[in-house]
Amino acid sequence: MPGSETEPQGGVLPGNGGEPGGGGPDSGGQPDRDSQPGSGGGAAAIRMTGPLDPRGGWSAANCPIDRALGQVGTRSALLLLREACYGTTRFADFAERAGLSEPVAAARLRELAGHGLVEREPYREPGQRTRMQYRLTRKGADLLPALVALMQWGDGWLGPSGVELRHHDCDQPVHAELRCAAGHHVELTGLDLAARGGRGSAGGGEG
Repeated sequence: MPGSETEPQGGVLPGNGGEPGGGGPDSGGQPDRDSQPGSGGGAAAIRMTGPLDPRGGWSAANCPIDRALGQVGTRSALLLLREACYGTTRFADFAERAGLSEPVAAARLRELAGHGLVEREPYREPGQRTRMQYRLTRKGADLLPALVALMQWGDGWLGPSGVELRHHDCDQPVHAELRCAAGHHVELTGLDLAARGGRGSAGGGEG
């Protein structure tokens, strides 16, 4: 990636409401590990099925996780997408609110635009030269569940921030969770990795 990233202090995904590296204003520092999600420990894994079992018998070529990280795999890119979801459009605001240097913000916004995650729009204020602003595309907005999951994970494991997402219509908190097509809640140990087309399909798998 072009440029060197300037990492802001405490730039967690939910925004600037929380304390860097610890809990929110009322947490008193790091949260109690025993009170955190999944603190009981224990081995857990997605089950390999059909031609994907055993795991050592196939390669995760063309992995969608790997390909996605190729477009949004930097901390600065995710922070800029956070700000785009929060309604930021102007370059200077992106750099300031994400805690990035202007060269890093410019490089990342160019990359996000090149990947089709944001689109550039010209604007001009009276008496000023034409500048570019940035808005989320449908492709970029489809990353919202991933951003919400990161926000939720940060709140649960690193301490709560001073903000939360709520549903505009009913004012209830919003969270990310896994559900199958039949509507069942699914956790890690309830997942199978299957070849496309069903459990009996032949061919390699994609991680």
